[in-house]
Amino acid sequence: MGKLTREAVVERALEIGDAEGLQAVTIRRLAQELGVTPMALYWHFKNKEQLVVGMADHLIEGFEITPDGSRPWREQLRELVGRLVRMLRRHPCAEAVLEEVDKMEVPAFLRVWDTALGLTLRAGFGARESCLITRYILQGAIALAGGSVEHRRCGPEGHAEHVRLKRVRFQSLPPDTYPNIVRMAVPLTERGDAELYDTFGVDLLLSGIESMAARLDG
Repeated sequence: MGKLTREAVVERALEIGDAEGLQAVTIRRLAQELGVTPMALYWHFKNKEQLVVGMADHLIEGFEITPDGSRPWREQLRELVGRLVRMLRRHPCAEAVLEEVDKMEVPAFLRVWDTALGLTLRAGFGARESCLITRYILQGAIALAGGSVEHRRCGPEGHAEHVRLKRVRFQSLPPDTYPNIVRMAVPLTERGDAELYDTFGVDLLLSGIESMAARLDG
């Protein structure tokens, strides 16, 4: 192969993480997959911790929303959260990667956070509230992106069997103790529409913030 690049290492690490989980990503495994010695990877990443930071930065790299003073802050904040969810959704291991790292070490994430802070300050929230709000919505976006991705780690037949077994488990619970879970076993295990899942989730995240901002205006 040609010259080993940092980008090639990170992309292969993400492929392994998506297919087998973050625990399967090791320097030794990557070296074997890329046909090099582990020492060759140390030029780019000294250890797995640095590698995971590189993976996290690559996940969000290229995500840019330039604040626009002529557009409502609500519209821009919804766009930011929605686009972040869609970008992270491309990688099943994204949630695990971002949970593993110190986000202060991830420049791409800091740029997104800085933009979100600017929008909440513009909405009229104080510094303390803006910090809390942006933590909640960014963590919420990461969780949304990680939701309902189990079917991507196995084929359609494997997913169907997983759903069937999960539904049976719900239906087997004591109905006197868990009446609503038993009654809703089918909708609880349906895959549903991914776009609706994301849109509904973003609405849940943002509606409360918009309601709080309206009280400030009042």
